[in-house]
Amino acid sequence: MGTELNAKPHYLILDGLRGVAAILVVFFHLFEAHSSGPLDQVINHGYLAVDFFFVLSGFVVGYAYDDRWNKMTIGAFFKRRLIRLQPMVVMGMFIGAVFFFFGSEAMFPGIGQVSVWQVMLLFVIGSTLLPVPTSMDIRGWGEMHPLNGPAWSLFFEYIANILYALVIRRFPKFLLTLLVIVAGGALIHYAVTSPNGCLAGGWKLDGPQLRVGFTRLMYPFFVGLLLSRTGFLIRTRYAFEKCSLLLLIVLAMPRLGGESQYWLNGLYEALCVIVVFPLIVVLGAGGKLSESLFSKGCDFMGKISYPLYIVHYPVIYLYWNWVTPRHLPWTSVWPSTILIAAFCIMMAYACLKLYDEPVRTWLRKKLKI
Repeated sequence: MGTELNAKPHYLILDGLRGVAAILVVFFHLFEAHSSGPLDQVINHGYLAVDFFFVLSGFVVGYAYDDRWNKMTIGAFFKRRLIRLQPMVVMGMFIGAVFFFFGSEAMFPGIGQVSVWQVMLLFVIGSTLLPVPTSMDIRGWGEMHPLNGPAWSLFFEYIANILYALVIRRFPKFLLTLLVIVAGGALIHYAVTSPNGCLAGGWKLDGPQLRVGFTRLMYPFFVGLLLSRTGFLIRTRYAFEKCSLLLLIVLAMPRLGGESQYWLNGLYEALCVIVVFPLIVVLGAGGKLSESLFSKGCDFMGKISYPLYIVHYPVIYLYWNWVTPRHLPWTSVWPSTILIAAFCIMMAYACLKLYDEPVRTWLRKKLKI
């Protein structure tokens, strides 16, 4: 059964694009430490990479599992998803716990009052991906996962997988299309009426932030699922290069509308999620790689994309701790910024080879998946 379920070929271009997006997220978070706000942020819309990841996830889950439910139980599906995602969740929390006390009170004022036992407790809770309330926040940023902020998106990824396996996999195309339309309408409404004029958010365990998280999840993930079911692909030459450039342009676009027309930026972001990201996916899935070098590159970036995304942020906390109290502009420290990004990539690769792949192999054998 395991061999049969793994028989489908990968979309290598989509793997590569996932890696491109993950690298852009790293630079977005690094540059964020130097900005005074969204108006001067470099890679201004880098947070939309999460929404792109959701589209990719929905597409890949549908492609991998939609036609296999007659030979696979719900329990087997959940085991497969846990094996794929959970080991690196634990590693991300572990790195966050190890790095936590390297922060200073200049950036995180409450860090001196945090005990080792509190960090250990949050490591255990975080390793389950259960969110914690703001009363348990030990950093001061209000994150549902204070040791590793980006884990919030994995929390919503799991919710999408649960919804898919229990309910939505049974939806016919018409009902799934209706769900996507309603979710798209909700996304547009939030984006253009948001008090910040953007889709950023979802990492805090309170009503408004949970609304942001679910709004950002429902349309992208399930439009990806719908695309996988329709089989609609666009054939084009140099698909990886074109899609990578388009992704860079979308995420690096400066803030629109200034301080007076927040709705304009929100509309731009909604259009990116609703139109551009699905377009990139169908272009990437429909393309072919002309050179083996590109194939190897896409394979490498696809493999490190998830580890990079889930382990880089503990390093970002330390970067904030270094540059923000000193008011260092990125133009004065850009060599260090590049070196730190390279360190994050090397750390992700080490985690992949020394931990993630061996653990997943052991779990598959142990659970006979």
